[in-house]
Amino acid sequence: MDLVEINKNLKDKSPSEIVKWALTQGQNPVVTTNFRPYEAAILHATTSEKKELPVIWCDTGYNTNKTYLHAERLIKSLALNIKLYVPKQTVAHRNMVMGIPSIEDPLHKVFTEQVKLEPFKRAMAENKPDIWFTNLRKGQTAFRDSLDIVTKGNDGVLKVSPFYYYSDEELDVYLEAHNLENEFNYFDPTKVLENRECGLHVS
Repeated sequence: MDLVEINKNLKDKSPSEIVKWALTQGQNPVVTTNFRPYEAAILHATTSEKKELPVIWCDTGYNTNKTYLHAERLIKSLALNIKLYVPKQTVAHRNMVMGIPSIEDPLHKVFTEQVKLEPFKRAMAENKPDIWFTNLRKGQTAFRDSLDIVTKGNDGVLKVSPFYYYSDEELDVYLEAHNLENEFNYFDPTKVLENRECGLHVS
């Protein structure tokens, strides 16, 4: 598979065309979401082409009230096939023994593993996708700037980001065109800084 040529051919395609192409490349596609801002776009683009597409939601347990309500509305309006994965320890328990460690605290790595990486690894192990749709975009982090619409992980899974070259403004147009809501009240306890990687996309 020539990823350079594939990305060159897909760069000027619409998100729906990219999704359609990707669905021909494997047998077991999934889309992941955390219901952060602009997630409605990737959820709409993918499930419009494959209604029963598994939607993996790794919920850290630390989302804002507005994020949870936003998620519930999207799940209903788009009839999402949600596969929910949560940490093995409750927020209440973790708050008593650890809290949310600062980025300098050695426990921050343990915290990130517990609330994000372990549930994600479990989700991928159970669903065994060969195509993974995600809403990564150029300009989000230095690492993501080194990617493209289609990349291949060390595990052989084809990662597809249909909105990779979209700006916030272009996503606003997409959301409005498809009558999709957005929600900016979002909190990721593992990132601390907006331009910091959480660990899911660096393998």
